[in-house]
Amino acid sequence: MVDAKATLHREIRDDWNAKTKEYTTTRNELNNEVRELIVQVREQRDLRDKMNEMVREKKKVREDANQRVRDAKEATRSSQPEQPQQFDRRGRPIRPDTVQSVTRTMERLEREFEQGRHQGKNETKYFKKMKELSAKLKKLKADANALTEGEGSEALRTAMLDQETAHGAVKEAADAAQSAHDLMIEWNAEVDKQREKAEAAHRRLRTSKKEADKEHSLYIVSLRCLHSTQDILRAMRGASQGDGQRQSSSEETQDLMAKLLSGGTLSTEELMQLQRFD
Repeated sequence: MVDAKATLHREIRDDWNAKTKEYTTTRNELNNEVRELIVQVREQRDLRDKMNEMVREKKKVREDANQRVRDAKEATRSSQPEQPQQFDRRGRPIRPDTVQSVTRTMERLEREFEQGRHQGKNETKYFKKMKELSAKLKKLKADANALTEGEGSEALRTAMLDQETAHGAVKEAADAAQSAHDLMIEWNAEVDKQREKAEAAHRRLRTSKKEADKEHSLYIVSLRCLHSTQDILRAMRGASQGDGQRQSSSEETQDLMAKLLSGGTLSTEELMQLQRFD
């Protein structure tokens, strides 16, 4: 009975020890992965910061280009004769027509015509108005072309080209910075995921080690009970049954117990000897 309990506790302990080794290996591997991912996250963060700094520099270049465009436009406008301000019948200033404003008016009238809001006599008025607006739009576009071909237009075109190039550089740098940031966030999430797995493996490791220690203690208790029972039986048999030889065997068993209690590793044969019931 005692021998069977000792065997049971030893086998359970060995199972828990095997699981402890497995969890230890898993935890260590996951911790190594976490450390490698953290290095990658730091490298990616450095790259993102460098790209953000580049974005700031490109924005400064773009702002300089924007200012040159504004200055060139102002210089071009100042070289043109100033148009007198016009007022309506109520004395309110009339905003000058532009290509954009005329285009919006024509689009609005076209939508109204498609909705059937200009029928009958209004249809004739609609076509007349659209013809006037079309002519005005054509003149405005011609005036705009003449303006860009006039004095100072070369500086304006150069400034606008520089502005477009600078804006493209800002967009490219911003996209690269965003990509670096997204990848850093992705790796950060992977770090958290792997760290949680490592912590879970560590918790299982602690549990298995605790259970192994408990079973080992029960195994030791069972062995002591077994040996105590053997000592009692030897004492009852008396010296006529080979007390000297039994004493020698008892001393060897005590040595094995001492080795086991000190944390030493016993072979299978030694473990079976400890559990041998004389």
